[in-house]
Amino acid sequence: MKLKLLFLLTFIFLSADAQDFPTIRKNYLKAVSDKKICKEMIDKLEKKNAEGLQLAYYGAFQALWAKHAGNPLEKLSTFKKGKNNIDKAVKQQPKDLEARFLRYSIQKESPGFLGYKSNVAEDRAMLSRNIENVDDPALKQMIIQILKSKS
Repeated sequence: MKLKLLFLLTFIFLSADAQDFPTIRKNYLKAVSDKKICKEMIDKLEKKNAEGLQLAYYGAFQALWAKHAGNPLEKLSTFKKGKNNIDKAVKQQPKDLEARFLRYSIQKESPGFLGYKSNVAEDRAMLSRNIENVDDPALKQMIIQILKSKS
């Protein structure tokens, strides 16, 4: 019985940690300018068997890491890994608005020479059409801000 309880508590703890999206969202905003937070989130999400939205955030943090990396080869390599993870997550869950927000925010802000702009219009339209369906106030505000911002 104790072993079952220990297993259950461990599972609940790991699941809660893996699904801490309010903290992940908050850190996503900070990671743009905070190298330490960006690296911490990559390390945290890398240890998970990420799929879906977790994978999208992992990819977004990787893409952001390119901004912090010093070596041009590391910048390109980590950006490519990030975009691949974001695209894989969107492919897994094409109707997930938050994954689309992440892809839109990365594509919108990425330099044109990286060639990662192909879904900007599609994702923007989806976000605009569905913004009223977003229940989380922080996420809703993040989407509103990115839709209002000029690039």
